[in-house]
Order: sequence, then structure tokens, then C-alpha cells
Amino acid sequence: MWRIGWRDKVWSSLDQFYDLIVIGGGITGGGIFYEAVRRGYKTLLLEAEDFASGTSSRSSKLVHGGFRYLKNGQIKMTYDSVRERERLLREGRGLINELGFIIASYKGDSLPMWALGLGLSLYDLLAFRWGHKYYQPERILDLCPYLNSKELQGGYRFFDALTDDARLVLKTIKAGVEYGGSALNYARVEKVMRSNTGRVAGVAFQDMSPDGEGRTIEVQSKAVINATGAWAEDVRELASGPARGKKILRQLRGSHLVFSNEKLPLTRAISIWHPRDKRPVFAFPWEGVTLVGTTDIGSKSAITTNPTISQVEVEYLLEFVQFAFPGQELRYEDIQSTFSGFRSVIDTGKVNPSKESREHLLWYEDGFLTVTGGKLTTFRIMANQALDLLRKNVPGLVGKKNQLLNSEPPSIKIFIKSPIETRMGKRLIGRYGSEVYAMLDEIDIEEFVPVDSSINLWAEIRWAVKAEGIVHLEDLLLRRVRLGNLLPDGGLSEMHRLKDIIFEELNWDAHRWEEELNQYKQLLRQSYSVKV
Repeated sequence: MWRIGWRDKVWSSLDQFYDLIVIGGGITGGGIFYEAVRRGYKTLLLEAEDFASGTSSRSSKLVHGGFRYLKNGQIKMTYDSVRERERLLREGRGLINELGFIIASYKGDSLPMWALGLGLSLYDLLAFRWGHKYYQPERILDLCPYLNSKELQGGYRFFDALTDDARLVLKTIKAGVEYGGSALNYARVEKVMRSNTGRVAGVAFQDMSPDGEGRTIEVQSKAVINATGAWAEDVRELASGPARGKKILRQLRGSHLVFSNEKLPLTRAISIWHPRDKRPVFAFPWEGVTLVGTTDIGSKSAITTNPTISQVEVEYLLEFVQFAFPGQELRYEDIQSTFSGFRSVIDTGKVNPSKESREHLLWYEDGFLTVTGGKLTTFRIMANQALDLLRKNVPGLVGKKNQLLNSEPPSIKIFIKSPIETRMGKRLIGRYGSEVYAMLDEIDIEEFVPVDSSINLWAEIRWAVKAEGIVHLEDLLLRRVRLGNLLPDGGLSEMHRLKDIIFEELNWDAHRWEEELNQYKQLLRQSYSVKV
């Protein structure tokens, strides 16, 4: 889809009038882009850096209803989330998968067992699906023998889901492009234009890719949607000028630790209340490693695309791991990698950031709509609400709501004559859809093998380089595939073979390679590692 030269083709086609321009290539912007195309709108999506490079590649990877939000009284949000979780599980098989959870309760926890059971009953009823069950301590330890047994009171099993967040974003945007939309990464909006009547009428943006030579263009549209997440208020100022008074959004940083499966082998998610402050924290298996998270830290400093976990957060999460799994004797040296991301929530002034609402916000101003807040799981709801609002307020914006698109995934039968196992075949179909046909046709079957100890295949790396619009090395290793987190050295030990693939498929020379490699190493040290 995005093969060599694709950016020039998109740029050469920009001299046209659009119904909508979407700013932001995360899950919110990607979802709006896709749903807008489904409605028949001529739509352009612009992302200042790489698709999913912000919060949408740094989430907790969970597609969930937000069980803990019930405690805060957010019933409507939980209902919407669990319903969307069920829909995504049906439609995203292979990319979105069910995840078993164990909530373990210890003596002194703030939430009594009966209240936990009542909450999970409501959680299941909202989803129209009964899936939770109470277990005595002995049975909990059968399910997770590494769990701390001291003062364990018992617990509950229930089900949520998980995904590769960056791949979900990419698949959503690709679907929009496949059905007629246009999308560009490394296209930074510099100005929001207005008509003579004062209505927003388009944007001016610049090509930020190394080969773009800083080219700029002005593109007109009926409306502009600001879906830039944590940067929403900054982008809004392009249209409305500097904000006056208190800002509406509050920026929170959430951070995670990554351990190898050998160091912390889990088959399901384990959630407990942190022994220090009784916040819910978890550890669960993801893509062959184990994730531990998450924190909620308020940030008053300028937000960046590549935030760094703080020493306080490392100690907090490590304290949880050492309490929950004492027999594993995990230390700083065992942390394989880290990642952090910012998320925007509506600022209601709560002292505890974790109690802020995760509801989303729609903010319309003369053809300019800001959409922010919310959760990964509810991106489709946010998209349709945004488009419904625009249709009511923007003259001439018409389209067929949710027109049907032929998106039937390939059958697992296509792998019958290959050595690819059924489980891996389902995973490839879930991540790549109909592109699997081209992958099998164009890539040697010998490359359908894992990269070192990761779950990613060499074939996926070649396909990403060949057809997934990478501009920088980090796009490949941190979002198209996840070697930056899945391998102990972020994939640096595989650079010789990676270099060969990139040189075969792209027009990089030795100077470009060294520059990209040095930038990637610096990013690993800065934002994906922990100082021991």
C-alpha cells in the first residue's frame, strides 16, 4: 500500500478540495478518518510524526471496559467500553484477543471481597456476558504459582482483551486509505486557514520527512478535525489563538516496565492493589514478554512525543512486582525495557489523577472540531459522535452513514500449503488482512520465522520496509514491529540483517543508515531504557 514513492504520489494529488481534514494519526484520528471514509466523505489525514507515534503506541495495550471506572461511578463509560470490547473481539480476531484476568485480594485491601464480586457482576451484566468467578487462595495459586501467597484472601477471574495498539492504529488508517482516503505521516500542520466569513477552511502543512525537502502546501476543506490527543489544546491555538484562562485538559504520564517471559512467566493478567497506595496495578503477557503498569503522574512541563520514565515510577512499579511475585526476585537489572506516554483527561481538579474522568470531549468552533480524551477501546464511538456533530453544523457536509465496505479477512486456509502454523497464520491475518496474499507472494517463505526471541517475523520486517510507509528506523522497530521492547537490546544485535533488508527495499545509502541507527540508539537510551 505505502511502497517506495508513495509519499510523492500523495503529495501530487493534494491539489483538491476535501470534505474533512483530520489532524492526528493516533487511534482517535485514525478512527475518525476511517469512519469518515465509510460515510463517503473525501478525507485527508495528517500526522506530524509517524502514525501512532504518540500515546497510541504507548498505551497499556488493553481493550477493556475499565472495571476500575465503576468505582468512580462512570457507569455509562464502562457500558460503552465493554460493548465496544465485544465488537472489537468479533471483528479483530488475530489482532485483538481475549485476555484472562485474575484480581487477587490481600488482607488490608481497600475493597472488600463482596464489593469486588458485586462490581464484577455489574461489569459482566453491562457486557451481556457472564465471565467472572470467585476462587479461594489455593485455586488462585494454581492459576498463578508465582503469586505472593502471604495474606492472600482469594480473588476473582474475569476476562478483558488486549491488542498491539500501534498495529490497530495502522490497520484502521490503512482501511481508510484502501477505500479512498488519503493519509500522510510526517506532515506537520503549521496553520489553520479561515474563509472571509471567519469559518475554518483548511490547513497549511509542511513535509517533515528527510526526502521532502521541507515542501509546503495549503489545502482547503469544509471542516478540520483536531484529534491530536495530549497536544489538542496546542493545535487548537493554531485556529483560535492563544488560550485564555485555565486550560481544560490535564496531561497525565503513564509508564510501564517490560520483563522477559523467562524472568516473569505469566499466562494471564494479574491485578492487585499496590501495597503502597492501593491503586490497581497489573502484569500480563504481551507479544512474548510481560508488561507491568501503569502509573498516573501529573505533568506540568511541556509534553514530548518520547517521554522518559522517572526514577519514582520505576521504583513504584518495581515495588509492586517484588510484592506480587517475591519468588522471582526481580531487580532493576531484570528490566528489559520501558515505555511512557501522555494521555489527556478532562481536568476536574481531583487531587488523585487516577480519579479523573476518562470521558471524551467534543469542542466545536466554526468548522474546527477538537476531539480529545476517551480511551482506545471507544475510538469508534468517539469518531461517530464527532462526525454526527459536524454533519449538523457544517453546511454541505453530506454522506451515507456507515456505508458497507468489503473488508472480509482472508481465510486461514491460505496457509495450508505453507509451513506457517495456524496460530501464526491467524495472527498475520489479524494484523495484515488482505495484504497477507501479497506477503506470501512476494516474500520468501524462509523469512516467516521469528526474529531472535521475539514473536515478530523477519517477513513482517521486510513487508514493513517494503509496503508500510516507514520514514525512520524507529518507525519500523517501535511501531510496525515491536523489537524495541521485545528484545533485550531493542534489536541492535540484528542490525546487520536489518540493514541488508532496508538497502534492498529502500533508497537509503550508508550515510542515511548510520544517521538513522544513531538516532534509534539515542531514542532507546532516552525513552525505552532504565538507568541501573
